[in-house]
Amino acid sequence: MIELPSKLEGRQFDLFKLEQKLKPIGYSIGGGWDYDHGAFDYKIDDNEEGYQFLRLPFTSVDGQLDSPNCTVQLGRPFLLSHQFQGGLDDMAGSGNFSGTFDQFAEPVEPDARFPEEYIDNGKRHVVELESVLLAD
Repeated sequence: MIELPSKLEGRQFDLFKLEQKLKPIGYSIGGGWDYDHGAFDYKIDDNEEGYQFLRLPFTSVDGQLDSPNCTVQLGRPFLLSHQFQGGLDDMAGSGNFSGTFDQFAEPVEPDARFPEEYIDNGKRHVVELESVLLAD
């Protein structure tokens, strides 16, 4: 995990409005969210080393994440890499069910080494996040 300081840290947003701004530029709410915290993930790449993400964590400051008008506070963005078990894609096959198997595969190394060549890419995405979210 590599933390990337940002002007977004500590800023508060309506979760629904935040999601409306981030989805069009490639972010999705990452798995593992709870009633009071979660994260937006941007997949930078997937390769033989695993999947590389920029993660923007948030915590609820007003309401639960699944309730209307929930306000969240952003944390420090960070880069992370997940290395998944080899061969699962081969066993899953193709078709409608392959995504189901891939989605729930346990990472071999959930906090794997982050490839150096993607760090600058992650920093550029933080700058983009700042410009999109702080434009008002």
